Amino acid sequence: MDRLSIALILALAAASVSAAAQPKCVLTGFWINDLGSNMTINSVNKKGEFSGLYHTAVSATKDEIKVSPLQGSQHRKNEQNQPTFGFTVNWSFSDSTTVFTGQCFVDEDGKEILRTTWLLRQEVDKLKDDWKATSIGSDVFTRFQ
Repeated sequence: MDRLSIALILALAAASVSAAAQPKCVLTGFWINDLGSNMTINSVNKKGEFSGLYHTAVSATKDEIKVSPLQGSQHRKNEQNQPTFGFTVNWSFSDSTTVFTGQCFVDEDGKEILRTTWLLRQEVDKLKDDWKATSIGSDVFTRFQ
């Protein structure tokens, strides 16, 4: 085989490897869910830690909804493509806390999606009311364009 043929074979092999590589989903940025809640995730540091802001569009409280801080962590071993993550929101307008856990995906169209499950813990006055203090749900976030 001549050098040109070898170079062509190597180029085709490299192209097929890069085409097969899975697209990377990045947590950093502005996200919105189907209910209109939105969040901004700041940069993820080398330890996988991040912070940001969450603005919910829904609430059971009658108080004014305010932007609330979030703190989280991304699983560092899987930061290459579709990482798992978790974060906590300490609501600025109520005595509640929500924890989210999820994974960042890239769909068939190249669109980034965050699929999350959450637990919301509301403060109750008495131990006998503990049974109704925790709610569970799920959210799907897309990158806000």
